[in-house]
Amino acid sequence: MVGLAPGLHGANRTGRPFTGDHAGILLYRTLHRFGFASHEGSADPRDGLELIGCRVTNAVKCLPPQNKPQPDEIRRCNRYLAGEIALVRPRAILALGAIAHRAVLMAFGLAPGRHRFAHHAVHELPGANLFDSYHCSRYNTQTKRLTAPMFEAVIRDIATFLRGTR
Repeated sequence: MVGLAPGLHGANRTGRPFTGDHAGILLYRTLHRFGFASHEGSADPRDGLELIGCRVTNAVKCLPPQNKPQPDEIRRCNRYLAGEIALVRPRAILALGAIAHRAVLMAFGLAPGRHRFAHHAVHELPGANLFDSYHCSRYNTQTKRLTAPMFEAVIRDIATFLRGTR
């Protein structure tokens, strides 16, 4: 799973992505529901949460100003994302938002024009499928751009895909 960047109140404060962050509420609850997390909450890095067959990373590694990474920052950080993908060799990648989507494509050396971001879209990449979702940010959930059922549908599709490719 690829997010945008460490959140000020989440990973930047706690050292674990989405922990103590509003976006983590929907994220970890949904991951738990589909068997990717040992429990549904993540308020503190000492809470015993374990991810199961799942890894969380970000497109950029530092908290960007106004939570909006600049293109040069995404390019500079992309080698870390590419290295992580090469090391883990995931069969499925979830991009949380358009920036994460473009960063994944960059890590694969692919142009974004062939694989356009759209919520609940799936793209076949070399060795992995890229699943897209709107980011589970407070803004997106409060404006109903992303609802819990919408996010659950994407995670359900990933779980179904992974079960069918084992």
